[in-house]
Amino acid sequence: MNPSRLPQSRTLFILLALISARVATPSTVQAAQSRLAGTPPNLLIILADDLGYSDLGCYGGEIRTPTLDRLAADGLRYTDFYSTGRCWPSRASILTGYYAQQVDMDPRGGPDWPEWTRLLPHYLREAGYRSYTSGKWHIRYTAIHPANGFDRSYQLRDHNRYFSPKDHLLDDHPLPQPTPDSGYYATTAIADHAIEFLQEHQSEHEESPFFLYLAFTSPHFPLHAPEADIDRYRELYREGWDILREKRLQRLKELDIYSGELAERRPDIVAPWSLSEIRLKSWVDPNETGRAVAWAQLTADEKAFQQVKMAVHAAMVDRMDREIARVVDQLAAMKALDDTLILFLSDNGATAEQMIRGDSHRTGVPSGSAESYLTLGPGWSTAANTPFSLHKHWNHEGGISTPLIVHWPAGIASGGELRRVPGHIVDITPTLLELAGVAPSSEWNGVTAPPFPGLSLVPSFAHDPDWEARPLFFHHFGNRALRLGDWKIVMRRSNDNRWELYHLAEDRAERKDLAAEHPEKLAQLIAIWEAHERQFRIDAKR
Repeated sequence: MNPSRLPQSRTLFILLALISARVATPSTVQAAQSRLAGTPPNLLIILADDLGYSDLGCYGGEIRTPTLDRLAADGLRYTDFYSTGRCWPSRASILTGYYAQQVDMDPRGGPDWPEWTRLLPHYLREAGYRSYTSGKWHIRYTAIHPANGFDRSYQLRDHNRYFSPKDHLLDDHPLPQPTPDSGYYATTAIADHAIEFLQEHQSEHEESPFFLYLAFTSPHFPLHAPEADIDRYRELYREGWDILREKRLQRLKELDIYSGELAERRPDIVAPWSLSEIRLKSWVDPNETGRAVAWAQLTADEKAFQQVKMAVHAAMVDRMDREIARVVDQLAAMKALDDTLILFLSDNGATAEQMIRGDSHRTGVPSGSAESYLTLGPGWSTAANTPFSLHKHWNHEGGISTPLIVHWPAGIASGGELRRVPGHIVDITPTLLELAGVAPSSEWNGVTAPPFPGLSLVPSFAHDPDWEARPLFFHHFGNRALRLGDWKIVMRRSNDNRWELYHLAEDRAERKDLAAEHPEKLAQLIAIWEAHERQFRIDAKR
């Protein structure tokens, strides 16, 4: 389907799109083509953690995300882009260009990458790039370890404390734990260090292009946010998750992102490691709930407790957007914004996990405070992943679908458009290497690497490419999926290892299982999935 201009709407995003979207002219197209052939662009990946598909304003959400909305209005939004469905496999795929199974990023695997594994900084160094990272790491070794190759890094390893992390490092050197009155907040600190690296790059390495991997922990649990940020949303979610889902669905349709039905809410499915309903109410709060039940079933006290949790989630996304604004402003101050390719996406969908980690949880303390340890839960996660089914960890659409915003004024001729071609997180490395002008050798450490499983997205910067359907593979903790064109098979590990079959062009909400109606198609896709699984395990042992 050809991308189209966004329809008129009363939302702020539409106004921004109409104001800032540029018209493709022969001169801008020629400029983009010339840019690809000239000096390589700077590269910036911005990764959110556990962000729902429709949390952003430009993807139908009510949360205030003006920075990302502006990047989308002057760039591209992809409607069918996929993560792996979980934190560390997605990070492995982004930084290596391979599926997690190929680089043995699996709890059952060994402690080392395969010998042939390279990370993006190794490739980009061939083109003169300097590489920086700030935020969540969550894969092997440390960022400046020779195996990974970043020049500067701020690593937040403590994912349990937004206000006073115990484990964080600057250039692989441990930093002291911030005191409770220090004003530290992880999302701000991650942006602070990214800005510091950019300023240093401008003063000391201005002649070189840069790669910045900016990996926020927001809005991953625990639900922690400054009180003033929470106050911006405290009264917004009184109507509950069912009405919120309907409103987001309507906005997705107005934005021409999605035209199908709403997925079923699944109160029967919970994360295997979540606390039981009894423990949630006794250890966390009597008003907590562990299942995605109808909002109308909750008591008044339960509704009051739940609405504040979503307010904290929104505050975390809001704050991330404002910190991204500071990074974008720094690029503008460096006169580097036009020449920087920005990719924004999430590592997986919103999460239904219900657990307590870190410093535990004190019942009765304000939601979002340092002494609380709350998770979003399956009701709000279902809303955050509107219009899709299930959550992080599963390979249904709600777990693996992510927003993807691409912004590059010097290389994208027209802004505000949609791209509907299916893409996967393994496409990021081939895309960046093409733009950097790097054609890597097939050998590393004396071992021949397998070919990249992904494709460069560069052709999609101009229009939706007419690519032949290709298999997109998923496997995590027994949950499995494969998409080929408009067809998808998916399995929940707790569902007796039974494959489901969906035709996504008509049913991306995964409401009607067609496995019994199309056994030949089901068998074909299962065979493809099994062949990929076998080959990826072989690749990991090279």
